[in-house]
Amino acid sequence: GPQFKRVYLTDPDHSVPFVGSKDMLVADFSALPRLRKIDALSRQLSYLKLESGMTLISCSGFNAGRRSYVRPDMDGFWSSQDVLKVVPDRDKIRPGYLYAFLASRFGEALVKGKVYGSAVKHIEPHHIEDLPVPRFGDAVENEIHELVQGAAELRAEFQADLEAATRDLFYTAGLEDLLDLRWHERGRDLGFASRRVTSTSLRALNFQPRARRILERLEEREYVTLGEICEGGMLRTGKRFKRVEADPAHGVRLVGQRQSFWVRPEGRWISAEQAPDDILQQDETVLIAAHGTLGENEVYGRSILVTGSWLDNAFSQDFVRVVSGDAEVPGAYLFAFFRSEAAFRVLRSMSVGGKQQEYHTKLLRQLPLPVLTQIDRDRIATTVRAAYKKRDEADRKEDLALARLEEAITG
Repeated sequence: GPQFKRVYLTDPDHSVPFVGSKDMLVADFSALPRLRKIDALSRQLSYLKLESGMTLISCSGFNAGRRSYVRPDMDGFWSSQDVLKVVPDRDKIRPGYLYAFLASRFGEALVKGKVYGSAVKHIEPHHIEDLPVPRFGDAVENEIHELVQGAAELRAEFQADLEAATRDLFYTAGLEDLLDLRWHERGRDLGFASRRVTSTSLRALNFQPRARRILERLEEREYVTLGEICEGGMLRTGKRFKRVEADPAHGVRLVGQRQSFWVRPEGRWISAEQAPDDILQQDETVLIAAHGTLGENEVYGRSILVTGSWLDNAFSQDFVRVVSGDAEVPGAYLFAFFRSEAAFRVLRSMSVGGKQQEYHTKLLRQLPLPVLTQIDRDRIATTVRAAYKKRDEADRKEDLALARLEEAITG
């Protein structure tokens, strides 16, 4: 696509979700920036609209050459000019099969072999239009396509289930107004005064009126503080440590802040024996990105849940580990709250630091969380757990598709 001025809006009626070369790799699209709809629908940019079954290839920047498959819930998204869209003729080839080849180690070698540039990497359509795609007949290609498409559909269901769990929590708590914050439509935090200043903090951001209104709404309902929930569990960032490289057969994959939000992380492999114990997480640990800047599209303040196959990964010290000390308030329930826009904004208002921000530990412990009945908490946690089972099954299907393709090629 052409280079163009990007005008971002927050109103869903006047904007469309916008995917760049990094955003196309994430698992949860709820925090995507939104491009002004009138620009997206213009003749200049209308062909940047995504459709299910496309293969996306990042074509500019450090991530040039990475591939992604457009899921059904991405229909109606728009892409930036830094993303190549591969649209197959479905009368000639199944889209899932084509993606599987491009995502395989064979496709990766062919695609990334065409990347050029020094500081800023690039790849153009004419560089890869002549790439040879092996063919194996309808039976093999249809099987691979169905696996890839099935994985995409499961990831779309994963997204829908997470959104349903968060919506269920806030509606049940009577806080549905916090689901659609319209943060940037609430005015800027200028010229305000606070009469509750103590030695805890003198930073104006910690008394941000928009965030204070969210906290006041949370405190209007029955709540318990995060510090109380984590008593007997854990609430702290990880220990700093030296990374000792290891072979994948004898190490663990270390996942950092940025890649923890991707569908499939590509972290380095390190020796677990030469690292602290807290790089590996308990089941249903909530990890909050704990270091970064206050840019709108930065992951600082966002959360993930570690469960299922992700328990095999190690995680850097740049996360707050949230482990519930109360068996009746499971991590899956906590995550339904922490992934919300309200939690994101409140967490950012607790920032301290200069260029790199982190959370004020005392303010973090005072964060109020809605208390619902045990039946409600169990229902919400069950929805989140079901979502992550679908995500693991999607990964299994994609791995099986790639293994089937490799078997056909090497055979």
